[in-house]
Amino acid sequence: MNGSLETVDDRPALRFERRLDHPVERVWRAITEPAELARWFVDAVEWKPEAGEVFEARGQTGEVTELELPHLIAWIFGADLFRFELRPAGDGCLLVFTHVFDDRALGAQQAAGWEAYLNRLDSHLAGEFLSEEAAHEVVPELHERYAERFGLDPEVGRRTIAAMQATASNATSASTTGRRSKLTADQGP
Repeated sequence: MNGSLETVDDRPALRFERRLDHPVERVWRAITEPAELARWFVDAVEWKPEAGEVFEARGQTGEVTELELPHLIAWIFGADLFRFELRPAGDGCLLVFTHVFDDRALGAQQAAGWEAYLNRLDSHLAGEFLSEEAAHEVVPELHERYAERFGLDPEVGRRTIAAMQATASNATSASTTGRRSKLTADQGP
């Protein structure tokens, strides 16, 4: 748990630093190539990427604002700014991830979520797969710890996390029920 809550251009920002046992070039592929992003990131992003490139994901538009291969990529998505920086460090690299957003009250919730996705990146780079569901099992605990560390009211995040867990549980139940119903219907009378 190494996220910090800072201020960038008068807006709240989360900053994570991770020492990775992989060279810059390998991590660069993981954070920029669509097929690799799909294995660990929030959503698959179809981009080249190029500075000034406009892309879509989850029904929203984003734009790549900075690009210095293979060390820096930043983009705006909605009102938020996302930035990955990579620096050589021994046999591996240092990854610095920054997320600038608007509502400071969501800092602990956002930090817990990013921690889960960065854990997925760690697994991906190690040649393993960590599902989104498994990665997010630690989010409630991380949220509480980040809320305390950042001095934020944890109730905002608790409600959101509980709603997300209920939605995921309902989706799983519906998917399972749908499969059972289909199997029963396919089997006939």
